[in-house]
Amino acid sequence: MLPLPADIFTEPEDVSPDGLANLGPLRRLAGVWQADKGIDINPKAQGPERRTFIERIRMDPIDPQANGPQLLYGLRYHIHINTPEEDITFHDQVGYWLWEPATGLIMQTLAIPRGQVLLASGKAGPGDKEISVTAKRGDTAYGICSTDFLEQAFRTDAYRCDITFNDDGSWTYLIQTELFVRGAPFNHRDTNTLKLIAPPKLNPLALIVNDRATGNEKGNEPAA
Repeated sequence: MLPLPADIFTEPEDVSPDGLANLGPLRRLAGVWQADKGIDINPKAQGPERRTFIERIRMDPIDPQANGPQLLYGLRYHIHINTPEEDITFHDQVGYWLWEPATGLIMQTLAIPRGQVLLASGKAGPGDKEISVTAKRGDTAYGICSTDFLEQAFRTDAYRCDITFNDDGSWTYLIQTELFVRGAPFNHRDTNTLKLIAPPKLNPLALIVNDRATGNEKGNEPAA
């Protein structure tokens, strides 16, 4: 943990309004992505099950975020997954990817509608072609929080997400979740390679600044 500065209240003044341009290593995640050959290895009563899934991810730049002197740029994301065999949602997930340029800290927040949230962290530079974040159960800084049922039946002890940015513009992830299922360890694995189907849009503040610069802000439009 880095030492706290003397002033923990004053926010930085030299903040760029363009979130997309300041994402550092997260820039290559921005946009809408899709793939239909994801692989999931999950626990079942009969033993490990291997499923192929269809995945769509949307990652939108957000406005700069300040915690006193700390400045973060990031992406808000939504992941939707189903399978070729079923129409019902197989997995739904929302959260943020965040980057602190001053320190190289990257973070992923994750929430799923089965009663689980986490905050994972790692370090990366602006041009890195690989990024990784981790979280551990019981860690109060970068940890995992679950319902009573999940704690007893499918306890999550650790989470790791590794992302590789490929030369063709796609990116590949490997997520490993260390579970404890009815007293036995289980390595739950998900992997996929996503391809861009729509470019990212600007964050709200950047849109406002751009509109003002071009004279298109509300109230300045020409009369019909």
